[in-house]
Amino acid sequence: LKIITCHLGQGASLCAVDGGKSIDTSMGLTPLAGVPMGSRSGDIEPSIVTYLMRKENLSCDEMDTLLNKKSGKLGLSGISCDDRDIEAEIEKGNERAKLSIDNFVYQVAGYIGRFAVQMKGVDAIAFAGGVGENGISARICDYLEFLGVKIDEEKNNCRGKEVEISTPDSKIKVFVIPTNEELMIARDTMDIVTKNK
Repeated sequence: LKIITCHLGQGASLCAVDGGKSIDTSMGLTPLAGVPMGSRSGDIEPSIVTYLMRKENLSCDEMDTLLNKKSGKLGLSGISCDDRDIEAEIEKGNERAKLSIDNFVYQVAGYIGRFAVQMKGVDAIAFAGGVGENGISARICDYLEFLGVKIDEEKNNCRGKEVEISTPDSKIKVFVIPTNEELMIARDTMDIVTKNK
């Protein structure tokens, strides 16, 4: 199976999984790379760093803080890194808030397209994480119609349940899978502790 996983929360990462093996991820040396996140910039043009450091007279540490803690949805919206706050502002007509969500949706769809090209196809897309589980998947999948992705809006309205949200005639299966990060951390910790005995 060729699967693209999209864990979308305050942090966000996508992974291309071909035959059970991770072959690419949206993150790089640090979690700063990839799609824009709650307060992380995601991919940016490299010269932005030196340009801003010179223009704003920023130290390396200040630039690091700007990229990791004051960028992403927070930086674009000027409001918050929490999608609920941003969506509330969109309802009031705040264009900057709308831009931050529109940009996020577009960037995630772009990575899905990139990974589909890399794997020469995709059988399934899985959305997880607080943002990924709460309806934004349909907006992302709007960009993927050219791949034959079709979403059942009613199924996508389900919260907190593992569900296939694609229609029966969708060429790619799309799932929403609730995340339990605490359980995974506990399992991994148990494995490490048990192996070291």
